[in-house]
Amino acid sequence: MSIGKAMLAEFDMEMTTTRKTLERVPGEKGAWKPHEKSFSLGHLAQLVARMPGWLTLMLGNTEMDLGGGPGYSLETTETLLRVFDENVREARHALEQVGDADLAVTWSLKMGGNVVMALPRKVVVRQTINHLVHHRGQLSVYLRLLDVPVPSMYGPTADEPWGS
Repeated sequence: MSIGKAMLAEFDMEMTTTRKTLERVPGEKGAWKPHEKSFSLGHLAQLVARMPGWLTLMLGNTEMDLGGGPGYSLETTETLLRVFDENVREARHALEQVGDADLAVTWSLKMGGNVVMALPRKVVVRQTINHLVHHRGQLSVYLRLLDVPVPSMYGPTADEPWGS
């Protein structure tokens, strides 16, 4: 089994949980921030919705330049879910199709043409899934602070017991 295919079960589990979290984002509170230095709820949710698409970009290119990339906007929850679902579908397909040799290729993250990071794709793909999970965790804290029920992720929450 290829490395990409071996990642699919974990990818599917994390994306299912992430979608459950995004579904609960109260779009009307998009500008809300827990702290002045924090992302707004809407920007954090948009980042989480877009991140699976990074995997597709990584697996189809050898670099990504964040200089001049799209900024953040406040979107409806329905729009965020549509973007997320499309990005997950495309990323899953890319993981299914990628060969082990392609995962060994060096992939570079750039900012305005300057290399910030250069690592094998398989490392960057794993880091990106972990990075997404990190931001999903932040999003769950935002939900808690807004008194929105937090979904079960790796176990029960105060709002959802096991098996919900």
